[in-house]
Amino acid sequence: MNVLVIETATRACAVALVVGDADPVTALLDEDRRHTEVLVEGVGALLTTAGLRARDLDRVVVDQGPGLFTGLRVGVATANALAQAVGCQLVAVSSLELLARGAHARGARGTLVSCVDARRGEVFVQTFTLADDAVTAITAPTVARPRAVAIEWATNGAPVTFTGDGVARYAEDLGAVPQAAIVEQRVPPPAQGVALGATREPVDVVHPLYLRDADAVANFTTRDGATPR
Repeated sequence: MNVLVIETATRACAVALVVGDADPVTALLDEDRRHTEVLVEGVGALLTTAGLRARDLDRVVVDQGPGLFTGLRVGVATANALAQAVGCQLVAVSSLELLARGAHARGARGTLVSCVDARRGEVFVQTFTLADDAVTAITAPTVARPRAVAIEWATNGAPVTFTGDGVARYAEDLGAVPQAAIVEQRVPPPAQGVALGATREPVDVVHPLYLRDADAVANFTTRDGATPR
């Protein structure tokens, strides 16, 4: 099966491609939120290098979030359009799942909290249990203040691992949890989307998982005197 994975949930834009039974080939296209400019060209270059055309794809896997509004919109729209154009399967995964599986592949075990920078002083978070043979979500994705996350786990006292670009952004809070380990991952690894995507049923359309309003909406409501969500 030929599988393309699209990752645009954070500041970075990345893709992965699997041809048949070969190992995934990944490409980090950009790290400065230029998803619109680099994604389509990057996908084309990856396919060309592999000797494929878009119509040779069997499945497109896309990170639906949570993550930054513009990046998600670009990635999901591209995946929807590509799957519809070539008639291949379409599957959604989440940024927090990809981070958990990436940490698992690097040897992390036990309780893990995936943290994606949500800007506005917040992070998107989800807690997982990492066993030798499984990665299991034990909470739903949510939005939180980094200080609140740090206090929760410092008070809990249980060992925990943090991962994701939200950890680097708010290291002063999350890095101060006494019993915490950190697995550095600034980008949800697209290669993990291949195996994860294989476990999901294809859908007709993928919708972004935003969890809150876009920054522009929040800024507008703030100017009107309301408190942004």
